[in-house]
Amino acid sequence: MDTKDSEFLKRIQATFRIEAEEHIQAFAKGLSELEKMPVGQSQTGIIEILFREVHSLKGAARSVGEKEIEMVCQPLENVFSTLKRQELNLTPSMIDLFFRTNEFLSNLVISIGAEQTPEKRQNIKDLTQQLNQISLVSTIARDQERLFQQKEIKPIEPPTEIVLEPEPGPDLPLSSRLSLSEVVRIPISKLEPLLFEAEEFIQTNSSIQQQTNELIQIHSQVVNQKTEWQNWRIHRKTATIAQSDEWLEKNELWLINLETQLAKVTHTMERDHYSLDRMVNDHLDSMKQVLMLPVSFLVEVFPGMVREIARKQQKEIEFVLQGSELEIDKRILEELKDPLIHLIRNSIDHGIGTPEERLLLNKTRRGKITLTFTAKENGQVEITVSDDGKGILLNRVLDAAIKSEIVSSEVAKKLDQDEILSLIFQSGLSTSPIITDLSGRGLGLTIVREKVEKLNGILTIETKETIGTTFRLLLPMNLAAFRGILVSVGDFTFMLPTMNVERVLRVKNNELITIEGHETVRINEDLISVVSLAEVLKLPESNNGSSDYMRLLVLISGQNRMAFKVEEVLDEHQVLVKGLGKLLKRVRNISGVTILGSGTIVPVLHVSDLLKSAVKSNGRIKESIVIEKTITKLEKILVAEDSITSRTLLKNILETAGYQVVTAVDGTDAFTRAKSEEFDLIVSDVDMPRLNGFELTIKIKSDKKLHEIPVVLVTSLESREDRERGIEAGADAYIIKSGFDQGNLLEIIKKLI
Repeated sequence: MDTKDSEFLKRIQATFRIEAEEHIQAFAKGLSELEKMPVGQSQTGIIEILFREVHSLKGAARSVGEKEIEMVCQPLENVFSTLKRQELNLTPSMIDLFFRTNEFLSNLVISIGAEQTPEKRQNIKDLTQQLNQISLVSTIARDQERLFQQKEIKPIEPPTEIVLEPEPGPDLPLSSRLSLSEVVRIPISKLEPLLFEAEEFIQTNSSIQQQTNELIQIHSQVVNQKTEWQNWRIHRKTATIAQSDEWLEKNELWLINLETQLAKVTHTMERDHYSLDRMVNDHLDSMKQVLMLPVSFLVEVFPGMVREIARKQQKEIEFVLQGSELEIDKRILEELKDPLIHLIRNSIDHGIGTPEERLLLNKTRRGKITLTFTAKENGQVEITVSDDGKGILLNRVLDAAIKSEIVSSEVAKKLDQDEILSLIFQSGLSTSPIITDLSGRGLGLTIVREKVEKLNGILTIETKETIGTTFRLLLPMNLAAFRGILVSVGDFTFMLPTMNVERVLRVKNNELITIEGHETVRINEDLISVVSLAEVLKLPESNNGSSDYMRLLVLISGQNRMAFKVEEVLDEHQVLVKGLGKLLKRVRNISGVTILGSGTIVPVLHVSDLLKSAVKSNGRIKESIVIEKTITKLEKILVAEDSITSRTLLKNILETAGYQVVTAVDGTDAFTRAKSEEFDLIVSDVDMPRLNGFELTIKIKSDKKLHEIPVVLVTSLESREDRERGIEAGADAYIIKSGFDQGNLLEIIKKLI
């Protein structure tokens, strides 16, 4: 197959995958409605819809040559054709088979293009045989009825239940089955504004090009005038008064003309800047709308998941989904997938009891789990996952926390209900008596909390024993453009996300209240802990204690809030934040960096981390700062790194720890600096132009003056051969970027200096 045919096949498969997913989701939704229907109610309408969905999927599969999907759809269509003619009675075992068939079709769609294995062929064969068995029973019963009617003999009734085993379908991970499609259909109504805005950009681009040409001409005039000035400087001593007057008048006219041209260009640029600012905002809003997808893209398969798990645990559960038509940013939907799966699984496993257990509590045999999406004010969405189960047993949570050594017995006695409930989000805590594939590892709710915090949301719990539990998530509906508040701390500048800043205020020093050795401030009748941002980040504070006032930022993350002292609040900016990348996945208290209009690189602080760091260090901060200063003094470190992001990050980490840092853009630059200045240690990347890290290390260790300087290689090369090469070069330490930890780096440096 040539390249063009291969590309066409990929495009047609992507198109079919979108259509197939729509049919499969609609089929699952119809089956859920069919299963909930009371006995005796007409099922004709839903069966007709399900029949059409299967028929359409079969036709689409046939048109693109997906024979496996067509092979499964054909007998399934026959069954629904029989049901549609009312020649067959629908039974629970049939509905089970339909759900499993739908899941199997979903797996086939996901694996389009993959090689067909013998196991997969056998699964298809088993499934089609089970579906054909239903049609065969119906045909035999119909033929018997016709024959016996002729002989006036009563026909044999077909079996009311058909036991169908084994369960077909490859065992794909749940995350694969629930992943959002990488290709989605976008309504034309959302695309048209993008086209109009793009046309406006063309006009503005032409205007900016014209202004650029005018500025080039002005610059050329200035260069020519500079030449004339130089010539005049040579001849002015011999010039007459009349010539001097003429020269001055000529230059005055030139300046007036230059001022006019600059005023015209400035006015045009101001107008275009205003227009461009409006267009960028409009375009951003339109792009947000493109990324807004119905919640149904994520949750349509949840009923099948609930049904499957409930069947395995021998529980009866009704799953109710509300607000699935609400549109949310696709990026947020993707982040919500895991938290919602964990919450629903948690409700099934821990909340809803077996039918026998529920009857003992005077409840119906069937439990109920409700997932609701509700639009709120300020562009937020409220998501609730509630069940009518056992509720959270606080005593069991407390016992599990003590057993896991999350809290001591003495501390446990002082905790109130809210504090006990918060323990369920601690990693490693589980009230399950045994570890299973569904629960017992104590990680699910920890993941939920981390995801909600990452999205700057709020997570709350409401629970009553024997009544039920509700998890409530309040999240933004879209990921807005990042706005941040710029603050200064000593000689450093940081940016804090505006969405995490509850308020900025200026208070008198004597307004602080000391409670149990900790500073607090009263804001609207609430007492809020106060910490120094410099102390939390372990930075030296400037001697600015003479002022009677201090500046505080009240930061919030989830339900936590704390006031941080800063030296100055500089400004608020709308900026583009760059992540730290795969090489530096996790740096404590830092979520990324941004570049200001002036070109200055500023770290963006991770508010959730800040609050945790403040709690851990509260009461011991000043002591640790003093120790850090005496250990590090002003040791001088050379950082050789060709990536500006990694270089800036390493520089910030080391300076934060109290070191004096000099940077080099590659190995050659680093060796030159090492020869001309004195350093206590060198931190170097390996893969650099001109002179790589291995070669730099060899040159350092071969030089009589420099050979005693410790060299730390921080690199993405992690093979055994590369490690051995680093040892042979004479490196004192070898740190892999993929597993980078700033604490590990600082500890190694402290040992080597």
